Amino acid sequence: MTRPRRPAHPTRARILEAAGRELGRDPDSSLTNIAEAAGVVRRTVYAHFAGRSALVEGLATEAADALRHALATVAAPGPDDAATALRRFVLALWPVGDRYRILLRLAPQDLGAAQVDEILAPARDMATAIIERGQRQGVFHTRIPPVPLGRALEKLLLALLDCVNAGTWSDDGTQSARAALIAVGAEGSAKRVTAGTASPSA
Repeated sequence: MTRPRRPAHPTRARILEAAGRELGRDPDSSLTNIAEAAGVVRRTVYAHFAGRSALVEGLATEAADALRHALATVAAPGPDDAATALRRFVLALWPVGDRYRILLRLAPQDLGAAQVDEILAPARDMATAIIERGQRQGVFHTRIPPVPLGRALEKLLLALLDCVNAGTWSDDGTQSARAALIAVGAEGSAKRVTAGTASPSA
């Protein structure tokens, strides 16, 4: 079910930004810590959010909006362009995943798996469609069906994001796009990835 968009409010946006930052640092951060990080008093947080659950719900709504916007920017590829489509897909979603991946860690206690699935559904559908196209073209391997292969890619990209955020690796999404192409069996395309294009043939 699509959540209604709330009117933009500078203080609310600042609280959400602080919440994402603080919860990313410590998933058990209190509302007091989040209020301090946002430069407001706890009472101000409650003026915008009824409690921690409502605050996390606000982050979830932001994440869903950002995800839909990122997917809309992925140019529709031609029928012979599955490798380039996958690369563009990864690069478009990389900053969104970087900013909102904390929601996956909060899911068991604050969101629930069903709500996380609802947020990620559009991206998962697009990944599945790209993989199906690549398998039909013979440029992606077919040993694993599209849906489980897409979920495996999701876990791979989240693991790479963790490495970047932990400071053990540096990437703007380009190397992760190469890793995604290798994972689906398009090694030849991965070698040809440059700053601007990826070869559509494996």
